[in-house]
Amino acid sequence: MTDESTSTLAPSRRPATGPYGNRLLHGWFASGRPDGRREHLERYGACPRGGPAVLRDVETSGLTGRGGAGFPTGRKMRTVARGRRRAVVIANGMGSEPAARKDSTLMELAPHLVLDGAVVAAESVGADTVHLCLPRTRGDLVATLEAAVHERDDRVAVRVHALPHHYVSSEETALVSWLNGGQAKPMSVPPRPFEAGVGGRPTLVDNVVTLAHVALIARYGPEWFRSTGRHDAPGTALLTLSGAIRTPGVYEAAMGSTIGSLLERAGGPLGAPGAVLLGGFFGSWLPATEVLDVPYAAADLAGIGAGPGAGVICVVPRDACGLAETAAVLGFLAGQSARQCGPCFLGLPAVAEDFARLAHTGTNQESVERLERRVGLLAGRGACRHPDGAGRLAASALRVFADDVRHHQRFGPCPHAHGPSFVDVPAVEVPSDEEWR
Repeated sequence: MTDESTSTLAPSRRPATGPYGNRLLHGWFASGRPDGRREHLERYGACPRGGPAVLRDVETSGLTGRGGAGFPTGRKMRTVARGRRRAVVIANGMGSEPAARKDSTLMELAPHLVLDGAVVAAESVGADTVHLCLPRTRGDLVATLEAAVHERDDRVAVRVHALPHHYVSSEETALVSWLNGGQAKPMSVPPRPFEAGVGGRPTLVDNVVTLAHVALIARYGPEWFRSTGRHDAPGTALLTLSGAIRTPGVYEAAMGSTIGSLLERAGGPLGAPGAVLLGGFFGSWLPATEVLDVPYAAADLAGIGAGPGAGVICVVPRDACGLAETAAVLGFLAGQSARQCGPCFLGLPAVAEDFARLAHTGTNQESVERLERRVGLLAGRGACRHPDGAGRLAASALRVFADDVRHHQRFGPCPHAHGPSFVDVPAVEVPSDEEWR
């Protein structure tokens, strides 16, 4: 757990501790239900008004986006605040990464903390409206947030929207497109949303976990935020730990904690770990032996060819078939693309088919070389980052599971290729044109 013992807050204002984390998740799992408005105010007190002071505090805190890109939050807010037109805020609660549960868990348990962050961010950048975007498939979550909004009397308008829940629909330009009356598909840029987003106005798009951190920084200050984590990676992160571990779930941990210590928080691996998927479906496979002592921080993960991504750490055992796990993920990603450009319309399905053949029927050296060429053609050619992420996952699998590739080439599929899966991959469903709106 994170350590708040160094906090300079008065005891009455210091956040309490809880079994799954000391900041965003403190105490929430004790009841297993969200606080109402009254309980929320008793726990935290009223959130300060947003403005230049909060903007400075967020910049000083060193908070970076917790949605995947990891961009400095204060810098993004400052850029939007400098716009010539009144700003708009989008709170991104889509959570389209199937392997991640952090966004939905936080909103289920602490909806008012998310709303506090969205409102104080809006006030700080000069926005008059917050658009909270949620997945249409989660009617319970939509109802929870709508009920929380109705309990409040916020100084900016907060509107809850239920959007199509496809993998690329959580991308920031897809949210802007939908809110502007179009489909929930990524758009080519520029302009970026911070320049011209909803209604052509400067638009701040932040993940709901990031905004919840903003609410805590507004209350407790940047020094408190920096009292946990590292100087170059302050604060905490919400992580989804899954796969072959004893107690899967969402945990809050200090940035800079080693991956091995994070797995121990979840009871440790079940059996000998073989590989770890870091970041989610757009992430990277890495040998378990190479990651256990690596700190969970962007700079350290970059040094081993990975990144925080959507905050996913998924363990597969040594006797699992990593090629079959990857083939399932690539099949899902191919079906979930917006099909707006060549890499997704043609390249990604071809890579997914090649990978499935390699995993389940075996193949020859010529086919493997063709697969490697196709993977190399995905990145940097799409309207969005979808083919880039899929290509990164495929390339890491070919590298980490190279011994399995050779075994499948020589002897055909391994016995574990049709065994139980450790990566939770939804059924492949190709959205129709109508389902993007």
